[in-house]
Amino acid sequence: MTPNSRAPDAPGTDLMARRARLLGPNVPTFYDDPVHVVRGEGVWLWDAAGRRYLDCYNNVPHVGHCHPKVVEAIARQAGLLNTHTRYLHEGILEYGERLVARLGHDLQQIIMVCTGSEANDIALRMAQAVTGHTGVIATDNTYHGNTAAVSHLSTRRPPIGGYPSHVRRVPAPDGLLPLGGSVQAQPVAFAANVSRAIEELQAAGHGFAGLMLCPVFANEGMPDVGPGFLAPTVEVVRRAGGLILCDEVQPGFGRTGSHFWGHEWLGFAPDVVTMGKPIGNGHPVAAVVTRPDVMAAFRTAFGYFNTFGGNPVSCAAALAVLEVIEEEGLVQNAHDVGAYTLRLMKGLRHPLIHDVRGLGLFFAVEFAQGGRAAPEFCGQVVERMRQRGVLLGRVGRQQHILKLRPPMPFSRENADLAIGTLAEVLAEMDVHV
Repeated sequence: MTPNSRAPDAPGTDLMARRARLLGPNVPTFYDDPVHVVRGEGVWLWDAAGRRYLDCYNNVPHVGHCHPKVVEAIARQAGLLNTHTRYLHEGILEYGERLVARLGHDLQQIIMVCTGSEANDIALRMAQAVTGHTGVIATDNTYHGNTAAVSHLSTRRPPIGGYPSHVRRVPAPDGLLPLGGSVQAQPVAFAANVSRAIEELQAAGHGFAGLMLCPVFANEGMPDVGPGFLAPTVEVVRRAGGLILCDEVQPGFGRTGSHFWGHEWLGFAPDVVTMGKPIGNGHPVAAVVTRPDVMAAFRTAFGYFNTFGGNPVSCAAALAVLEVIEEEGLVQNAHDVGAYTLRLMKGLRHPLIHDVRGLGLFFAVEFAQGGRAAPEFCGQVVERMRQRGVLLGRVGRQQHILKLRPPMPFSRENADLAIGTLAEVLAEMDVHV
């Protein structure tokens, strides 16, 4: 054994201790007792002890964990060729043509990258290139990625030196405390806040480049908005000459059940659409799609190249995902099973349930007591569900909203198990947990 080698780990090695030693502090895990996953298939995950979990959280394996068609496409292309886009290759062209055919509003040109963070970073630069300005607006309870530029839109942790002056965060639509005092008042109130932020950016000398948002406001807790909600805001943005940057990482690829894209469901025309995680079913691939005029401005202003973006293996994975969505009718499945699941959820009873809402295969249960968010209760629900073999998450300004976002092959039988287990957990929980 060489001086730097180590003996094989004995059974029962503390993975958390190894993570801390090798990855450093503050590396997050799900659940108080993290799950050591070793295998996935469809909507299921298995841990190291052989226990099976129903995955009601992960949108990364969009067409199901380890879908055989996606796995085969990756393996086949990896065994043939993988390189970058400075060589000619049909893979990126075939995929790009299939993808933009799914989009309207003259969204015809594509840049492929590796992550949603990169995609959103490019979207910000596209807005700068078109407008000549740097001012950007997002909601005050959002997340758009990890690069320095897009992390400034997030409120998770203030950046060193404070938030930059060219960024404004407007109050997000809210299910518990709606803007303007009511759900009906939210569209106009949201637009008024965007208008005020634009004025501030212009007064500060930054000008206004664009508004970035998720069309279902997923990280904001999927509040009760609907088609037409954004119409007053679109008018404000257009009047100011800015772009609308639409982050489809969570609602895209048919998750809404009624439309292939979240912006179609909400009813507005974006200037730039970004997509990530689900596009490759776990393979690291993402994309930006925009109009030719926006792309030309970006390509003129920035010398952009991404070594791994659009490589043949990534394109093979992404194309396989599109084909599976079509062949297995997964958008229709999201519509049908989503409606069935929401009916089951509407039957849940507990004094702390403030609201239950859903859109396709995306659901939220908001917990509150006396008009105030109940994050501790929500956290306990997540932990107890994990103990019973159902994996959920939580979201919202105070992490008080239960989040269900399963892979797209989710079935009625899966829904029966998930919501039946949730009903049992809630029945056991006192309001003072």
